[in-house]
Amino acid sequence: MSGVGDRILLYGYGNPGRGDDGLGPALVEAVAALDLPGTAVDANYQLAVEDAAEIGAYATVVFADAALDGPAPFCFSRIDDSTIERAGWRVGYLAGWTSHSVFPGQVVALAHQLFGSQVGAYILGIRGYDFGELNEGLSAGATANLARAIAFVREALVERDFDYYAEAFGQAAAGPLTGSPTWKATP
Repeated sequence: MSGVGDRILLYGYGNPGRGDDGLGPALVEAVAALDLPGTAVDANYQLAVEDAAEIGAYATVVFADAALDGPAPFCFSRIDDSTIERAGWRVGYLAGWTSHSVFPGQVVALAHQLFGSQVGAYILGIRGYDFGELNEGLSAGATANLARAIAFVREALVERDFDYYAEAFGQAAAGPLTGSPTWKATP
């Protein structure tokens, strides 16, 4: 898309009324307060196919969500064409999608295929522990992981070298990345 320049969108999703499921929106709220140039933020309860048009207006999108399992404090990886192809996230598979279960790779595939976007996409999974039915607020462990994720995202958004950070954790083809981060945030 023309005119996207180096604009970045941080898109957090999850339900703050379900405990640690609110990690994505909590990250977005914290990063919005930093007011970083060239960085836009958005949050919602879940992704929707309509988000493809929005993310297509950016050079880079970083999706942030709570991780049910996996490494603490978080994992970070690139969503690339090979990841999309392996998962079958192509427009031809729309019949299998519902508006309540859309994944970041599907939204990226739609942005690429329907809008000609070349948006680069990454996913940040922040480890959560308590996903109660009706539970406002984050657990102590999720709060600590969120603090580390905020420091990481701030550095990544300032440096704007997301591939470097994804490489620091391994290859996207291996799935969610679990290596130790090389960034300088304090433990």
